[in-house]
Amino acid sequence: MENKAITKRDVDFAKWYTNVVMAARLCDYSSVKGCMVIEPNGYAIWEKMQSILDAKFKELGHQNVQMPLLIPENLLQKESDLVEGFAPEVAWVTEGGSKKLEERLAIRPTSETLFSDYYSKKVNSYKDLPMLYNQWCNVFRWEKTTRPFLRSREFLWQEGHTIHATKEEAEKETKQMIDVYRWFHHEILAIPSITGIKTEKEKFAGAEYSLSNEALMYDGIALQSGTSHYFGQKFSKAYNIKFTNNQNKEEYVYQTSWGTTTRMIGGLIMVHSDDYGLVLPPRIAPKQVVIIPIGKEGLADKLSEEINEKLNKGGIASYVDKTDRSPGYKFAEAEVNGIPLRIEVGERDLKENKITFARRDTRERIVESADINITSYVEKLLDTIQDDMYNRAKQRVESQTFTAKNLDEMKKILAKQPGFIHADFCGNPECEDKVKEINGCKSRVILPDEKLITGKCVACGKEAKYHVVWDIQY
Repeated sequence: MENKAITKRDVDFAKWYTNVVMAARLCDYSSVKGCMVIEPNGYAIWEKMQSILDAKFKELGHQNVQMPLLIPENLLQKESDLVEGFAPEVAWVTEGGSKKLEERLAIRPTSETLFSDYYSKKVNSYKDLPMLYNQWCNVFRWEKTTRPFLRSREFLWQEGHTIHATKEEAEKETKQMIDVYRWFHHEILAIPSITGIKTEKEKFAGAEYSLSNEALMYDGIALQSGTSHYFGQKFSKAYNIKFTNNQNKEEYVYQTSWGTTTRMIGGLIMVHSDDYGLVLPPRIAPKQVVIIPIGKEGLADKLSEEINEKLNKGGIASYVDKTDRSPGYKFAEAEVNGIPLRIEVGERDLKENKITFARRDTRERIVESADINITSYVEKLLDTIQDDMYNRAKQRVESQTFTAKNLDEMKKILAKQPGFIHADFCGNPECEDKVKEINGCKSRVILPDEKLITGKCVACGKEAKYHVVWDIQY
């Protein structure tokens, strides 16, 4: 049945997105302009993201810490590129109680300065290195235009900050962490993505270079989905982070940072969901299976509990919907909330020894014998759903990937359908500005391992240096 609370995706994508967020009760608008209330359904997804990524970070040797929310202005000013890059987005605390502060305090837009200040006091010898720290926290940026999950003034994220004795170690860390984000998107979120280097114009303020994981949404617009930055010794020199190396000589550490945010929830919605509501890949769904008993004789209730116990013991996150509502209401609620699999246990069907499985991704209903090995069957079906969702998303990305030799070709492509546009680039920021005049299209990543397409810059026609992927962005 059509969900009348949700605008059709192909009619008004922006309105559809907001409708899904609200219908699935993922977040709501707050009385604080530009900030959202993340509701239980949305926060459960974030908790699942946290648990998987946190385990991966720790597996790679990282430890969690917590830094202050506020940054003294003098500390922020030490790295000029960072200050310049974030200046328009920084919110300042100027009073404490009724007293004006002697020095303004910035509400952290990011924590490079805090980590750098901390590291400068903690590092003495090469034996102290590396320091591999991460924090899960909130940050605040004074965004002009906001949308739930995609861009809000306050949002949740993780930010890793590491320091190393050598350039090689730090660059290895930078590459390793962008690979983690790519793995997470492909294997857990069922979202295909591309990774590469940001151009000089688009790199993180203060970085020597930035790596980015870029995903394509259903409407063909790109979403930056995790970044990893190599700072070299820029911050360590600004904040005097020195150590004595194994030759008893003093030198500056090499530094990285990397992070991803609640924006990934927006990506999940825009890649997988449909006109009926949220659709979640099984590996990220907080609740993977809902079991709905139908009938008043008690047989369905008894079997539902048995199935639930078996699935839970098998490591599958299932539950029985015992609410005092009609089966149709329960079906619709499970559908709009994106539960990957629904098991209907009806007393009429049980008389024929049958139960029904309903896939959320395809809405297909499958009737099976009630005697099947339920845990094994559900495990396989959830794996199939996960793989199918990834493959459908991958096929859509392939259908929205184009090649352009000049600006006219790029304009024609973007006039019909946004998407990943492969085109050569000379490296001149003025050429990026020319491309940006086409509907705000920006460079997403440089693909250093890909051959040049024509050898000529898409904007100026001069000799190209880079194979770049371009697109409009969220």
